[in-house]
Amino acid sequence: MLTFSSGRAFWRNGGTRPANYRLNYTRSYIMLLMDSTPAVLVTGASRGLGRGIAQACSRCGFDVAIHYSTNRGAALETVSLCQSQALNPLQRFVPVAGDIAVAADRAALIDCTLRTFGRLDALVNNAGIAPTVRADLTGTAEESFDRLLSVNLKGPHFLSQLAAQHWLANPPAGRPYKLIFISSISADTASVNRGEYCIAKAGLAMSAQLWSTRLAAHGVQVFELRPGIMETDMTANVKGKYDELISNGLVPQMRWGVPQDVGLAVEAILRDYFPFSTGAVIPIDGGFHLRRL
Repeated sequence: MLTFSSGRAFWRNGGTRPANYRLNYTRSYIMLLMDSTPAVLVTGASRGLGRGIAQACSRCGFDVAIHYSTNRGAALETVSLCQSQALNPLQRFVPVAGDIAVAADRAALIDCTLRTFGRLDALVNNAGIAPTVRADLTGTAEESFDRLLSVNLKGPHFLSQLAAQHWLANPPAGRPYKLIFISSISADTASVNRGEYCIAKAGLAMSAQLWSTRLAAHGVQVFELRPGIMETDMTANVKGKYDELISNGLVPQMRWGVPQDVGLAVEAILRDYFPFSTGAVIPIDGGFHLRRL
């Protein structure tokens, strides 16, 4: 392919432009832009916090692999929202299905992202589930415990392992890779009616510390975002309870968190606003974490 300068000299010396020059040049330019577009995999991106995160990634100019478990329709809604907020029309938003508790599905997620976009610049571990039944600690079922830890802890930890293996084999040429864990205030706040959820999130917080320690010297930044009481479908059945607690001062900023709050934090990280940070725990909880008298 002729460069712009060499092509200009060629034509000035009497050469003839190929009939399909403009078409080939446009295609080459588009391919160059697509190859240089960073890519992110966001788990649990079909709804709730993940949808807000995926939209933030689109605003940052990223291609986004939008992971979902079973609800493809919701994932396609996220695709549409991302397209409407994209930084440029060449960004790609692709729904990818899988159960992150299953090793083969995790491998397929990474493989699909790499095959589709040709690269992986960031991973946002957002997918998570709540207990089907909020049972007292004395009555927690082992099945619920196993499922919560498989999805909320084992899944993201070993998905991060796959991303780390790829990144270590392909060191960043410029901006550092980003590994982001979406945990919860439940990582260090005890709720005895959903102990399995708290244990999983506490483990996820340690996973973030471990990966930040392992990858810091290899061009990978790791962050843990710790949301507080967030208004999503996961909290819809306890909204009345938390409305009252918030109005009574449980959250100093006196409101629910929303997916955009988490999305804006992810956006700041992807835009490299924290170049000298890794292993940081960032509360997104309206001041819930403050120790007050």
